[in-house]
Amino acid sequence: MSYNTMENLLKPDFFNTSNDTIKTMMSTVISATLPKTTNTKLTKPVNFTFKHIRKLVPNGSLSCVYWNISEWIVDGCSVLKTNSSYTVCSCVHLSTFALIMQTSRPSESDSLLELLNLVCVPVGLVFFSLALLTFAFCQWSPAVNNVARINLCVSLLLAHLLFLLTQQFLSLIRSHQVLCAVISGVLHFLFLSGFVWMFIEAVLLFICVKNLSQIRSKKRAVLSSGFLCMIGYTVPLVVVAVSAAVDPKGYGSEDCWFKMDKGFFWSFLGPVAVIIALNVILFINIIISLNLTMKNLNPEVSQMKQTKIMTFKTLAQFVILGCSWILGFFTNGRKELEILFLILNSQQGTIIFLVYCVLNNEVRHHVTLPDNLRYASHNSYEFHLIFTPERL
Repeated sequence: MSYNTMENLLKPDFFNTSNDTIKTMMSTVISATLPKTTNTKLTKPVNFTFKHIRKLVPNGSLSCVYWNISEWIVDGCSVLKTNSSYTVCSCVHLSTFALIMQTSRPSESDSLLELLNLVCVPVGLVFFSLALLTFAFCQWSPAVNNVARINLCVSLLLAHLLFLLTQQFLSLIRSHQVLCAVISGVLHFLFLSGFVWMFIEAVLLFICVKNLSQIRSKKRAVLSSGFLCMIGYTVPLVVVAVSAAVDPKGYGSEDCWFKMDKGFFWSFLGPVAVIIALNVILFINIIISLNLTMKNLNPEVSQMKQTKIMTFKTLAQFVILGCSWILGFFTNGRKELEILFLILNSQQGTIIFLVYCVLNNEVRHHVTLPDNLRYASHNSYEFHLIFTPERL
């Protein structure tokens, strides 16, 4: 007999061990009996196979246990063999059985990561919201196109918010497999959409540095808001739809993310790797072109006080365009890189707010100048507003 929800009552914490470990129920609870049998010990052991209801942790220790009055114990039971999906247990008696996994408690660095996640992500969400409010209420010059920045903020705001809420209520969501799969699909779409908008922003910035004012109306139509929105949301939607069609069971892991056992995660990592590579190439070209352009415009740009703000804005653009996500491919359990990755990418909203709002001439003129003078000095190219000192 199988009890689908009994593990919520006979919790794995009732498994008393000498080691201070985290215990996780890896199977449903089952009972096995034989009619008209009073023997407590079988002449031959009985083998039964448990299907894992949660993802098996590589360094986790599995125990076949049975219920004895008020606790789980292992007497007379052992693990015969196991793989990522199933475990075969062998017991010399019949009772109520389950499969429990023990994992070591997180180290101080893991606890630090969890604390940083709980602090940094909400801070980033606040600044994403402030940036969107600034884009909504400030009047912008017609030459400045904020479509990519607005949609980038929206995509990443929703993605980080949904991911944070999912992790906070994971124990409740996990039992609803369909809901968990839907959430992982939505997260896939939102994060991919964010990366596509990062790529669009990089392309627009590259065109801007190459002198956007020389693009005629026919080419401007190609870069219209509607066309950009179609690209920004259609591309990730197609990727998610194809991924779901190829492997419908790829969504809905133990953490309500991708299932890693069949390489399904490459439906996310593949497009992200391509976009990051393209953005790094565009970023390098932007810096080279911008450096040459500014030297031609004003030889005094290299002065120390101007260099500081230029350096900050250049590094900020590196994060805004998603280039810092490349750290995720090289962490390999290195906690210092994981911490740097978390801080940089959770604060994209903060950096967007600083660069495009706080340090942007458009916003400062809107806030400080009278209405009749507010747009008197808006004849510069957009990259002047993003990169260059105010004198330009």
